[in-house]
Amino acid sequence: MPAIRLQWRRLSLCRPEQASHAVSNRTAWATRALFFIGAFWLLLTTGAVAQAQFVFPRRLPDSVTPRETNNATVAANSQASSAPDLLTLDEAQRLAATQASAFQRAGISEQIASEDVRQARAAFRPKVTAPGSYIYTSPAIDPPPGTPREQSFINANAISEYLALMNVEGDVDISGRLRAALARSRADLEAAHAGTEVARRELARSVVEAYYGLVLARALTRAAQQNLDSAEQFQQVTALLFSGGEVAAVDVTRAELQTLTRRDEMEKARANEVVAVGALQVLVGYDFSRPVNVIDFILAVPDPSELQRFSADTVSRRPELLQFDAEHRAAEQEIKLARAERLPQLSYSLSGGFDADSLKAPRLKQHTGAAGAFNLTVPIFDWGASRSRERQARLRAQSVQSERSQALRTFGQDFYAARAQATSASARIRLAQEAVAKAQDNLSASIARYRSGEAQIVEVTDAQTTLAAARAALYQALFDYQIALAHLRQATGQ
Repeated sequence: MPAIRLQWRRLSLCRPEQASHAVSNRTAWATRALFFIGAFWLLLTTGAVAQAQFVFPRRLPDSVTPRETNNATVAANSQASSAPDLLTLDEAQRLAATQASAFQRAGISEQIASEDVRQARAAFRPKVTAPGSYIYTSPAIDPPPGTPREQSFINANAISEYLALMNVEGDVDISGRLRAALARSRADLEAAHAGTEVARRELARSVVEAYYGLVLARALTRAAQQNLDSAEQFQQVTALLFSGGEVAAVDVTRAELQTLTRRDEMEKARANEVVAVGALQVLVGYDFSRPVNVIDFILAVPDPSELQRFSADTVSRRPELLQFDAEHRAAEQEIKLARAERLPQLSYSLSGGFDADSLKAPRLKQHTGAAGAFNLTVPIFDWGASRSRERQARLRAQSVQSERSQALRTFGQDFYAARAQATSASARIRLAQEAVAKAQDNLSASIARYRSGEAQIVEVTDAQTTLAAARAALYQALFDYQIALAHLRQATGQ
């Protein structure tokens, strides 16, 4: 109370300008403190955001699109510049990479494997703990006269025991167990990374198939519409000729049957287009009510040199083989881990602090110090469990090697099959383009001959059927070529 009254008197004796100056100083210091606190909070927030931006984008790499492009991709980019709502193949692959898929799950598995590596590295470092406890034991009942006050339990140190230590403990890797665990975790991480690349390529191939499947469905729908329009026009011409008495009634019936056939083809093409749209919408994450606009088939003949850059020597670059190699290294480290279980294990524990019966200075100082302990464990007999785990690891390594050899043969067969399909599709495109041109000329000549009375209606209907088949064959060849290119990229690890 006297100190308070003295301070009060001191403040009361200040002049008004001094009091205001003191208040302004306090306000300035408070403002500066708030400013530094806000700046420190902003720095922490910015650092957290920067760290989040550094860690998580690796799950969605920009390399999800194929590294190689072809004529259709270049033409699609030119179409996209003129149609802003057009969904290109590159954009479809980018959108598919952001959706829930096996590629996303593989990225998460890779992050889990990276955390295993971090945990294996932490096993080499000592663990620091600060144990603290208070133990109370009841006093001894009816102690002998003249003896000091003792605790009732013989194993207790005192009636009141205060314990506060700083403990450092860890393992000394004399058996190689920690090194083998770290090497296995690194091999698992490499395998997970290769698995992510495999999933990325598989997703890219699925997007290519779905995208060009929709392009093919749209092309076949337009071709079916053209065939239907041609059949309806010819039906009208036949009806006019029949009304003039120039043809028989059976020709009108045949023209109507041809129109019905083309209309049935049109309905099937529309249904296939709806299915193809849904397949692409699922991959890119579009709502099912949202329309999808894709490119048209490029009717240019593929460049023969485009297939020359694919070689069988590049099959060994496939990430699946890298994944098998990493899994084999992980199995070898498991063998070392199983062996290490039969070797001596050494651990240590260092402690410093106090273990006293009182917190007062004399007793606390007396019972303050440090202690160290080294524990050596020598395995003697475990009923063959460690040897069994070693045999399991050896069998796992043999299985991985067998799978790799079989996969290498399969990948080689996939390469030659994809190259043969691409070469065949390229030749079919040339033949189909020539067939479409000749079929159109044939249809025009047949209609002219029919109008002049030189041909029967069967010749016209056959010409219409031939043109429809030629158009479908052309679009199918274009689709097969693009799918074969996607398989070729995947087979050569591109």
